[in-house]
Amino acid sequence: MTFSPTSLRDDAASQTDELIRLRRALHAVPEVGLDLPRTQETVLAALDGLPLEITTGRGLSSVTAVLRGGASGSGSGSGSGEGGEGGEGRGARCVLLRGDMDALPLTERTGLPFAAPAGTERMHACGHDLHTTMLVGAARLLAAHRERLAGDVIFMFQPGEEGYDGAGHMLAEGVLDAAGPDRRPVAAYALHVTSGMYHAGVLAARGGPQLAASSVLDVTVRGAGGHGSQPHKSRDPIPAACEMVTALQTWITRSFDVFDPVVLTVGRFHAGTATNIIPDTARFAATVRSFSTANLARLREGLVAVCEGVAAAHGLTVEARFTEQYPVTVNDVGEAAFAADAVRETFGEERYVPMENPILGAEDFSRVIDEVPGAMLFLGATLPDRDPETAPSNHSPLAAFDESVLPDGAALYAELATRRLAAA
Repeated sequence: MTFSPTSLRDDAASQTDELIRLRRALHAVPEVGLDLPRTQETVLAALDGLPLEITTGRGLSSVTAVLRGGASGSGSGSGSGEGGEGGEGRGARCVLLRGDMDALPLTERTGLPFAAPAGTERMHACGHDLHTTMLVGAARLLAAHRERLAGDVIFMFQPGEEGYDGAGHMLAEGVLDAAGPDRRPVAAYALHVTSGMYHAGVLAARGGPQLAASSVLDVTVRGAGGHGSQPHKSRDPIPAACEMVTALQTWITRSFDVFDPVVLTVGRFHAGTATNIIPDTARFAATVRSFSTANLARLREGLVAVCEGVAAAHGLTVEARFTEQYPVTVNDVGEAAFAADAVRETFGEERYVPMENPILGAEDFSRVIDEVPGAMLFLGATLPDRDPETAPSNHSPLAAFDESVLPDGAALYAELATRRLAAA
């Protein structure tokens, strides 16, 4: 026996006020990176009293909670394996649901009354406060009906998604084995809200590549400093570094197929201390996005070679380091189709939009679904007075999200888990 979509949506809707309060509490205390003590404390308090097996991270402020299903044949405890011969029956079923918890290092300019205090210089501009809240809501929904849950659910509350590889750390600490070493998840799902792109409540996904691989290029150009009035007596690293930036962009446009796109964006450039001083060094760093293994290999060698060539032409030296960060987020085709059907049957045909093309954002949930089949879905949360095409995007200091999507997000998390356990 499984849940009905109507009962899950109704139960989630009854939590709306509590979910909004939790989301605002999280929004007011944004924390960056792997160490999120106040966020972790808030999540643990929100889960208190639920029949969950909870562990926290050793090297990061993660929270892993396991709910044991109580449906006939689902078993209890680690590795019971009952319900089928060889330990592969209903007792071995497990699904993972992930919500990331960290914020970004920028100052909020939304003017919301529950924004972090002035001077905080941190903001939930990517909606992770909504993800965390929806996952808490799903834990409450499923715990309330655990006797009808045909297997176990791992709730993965993850810090450090924004460039700190929190998912990699949680995998290393054993999150996939949280329900037992013989109960690794048969599927994993994540939701990601958007402050633009889609109208509030619209869900979107695609099978195959959905988000790009993310890498970082760090460059230090070394010259010889001197007085700004006598550049011929120095070796100025700034013009060479500027030339590298433009040369890198040109090299990409002339080296890669536009139908297998690569994007490089320089986000940091630092040099000098005064207008009349030529510095010894200039530094810049870029994010690099790509979709294919072949392109990643070419980028690793080519970007460094471009920098070295420009430096040599100027008689300078350069240290260029290419670091792979997150792999391509590849939705399992079957799991993406399964999730799309769940959306249509739970919320209606009009609520699901197939994504024609992947986008060049990146996600460390990619590491999870490299290990087990799974899918990430986008959930539109554009404010009703904004146009999704022009609304401030995620990572903008003006990014704001429609809280009305919270109960539907919680219901969808729960629906995905119950349906997948019933089908396993």
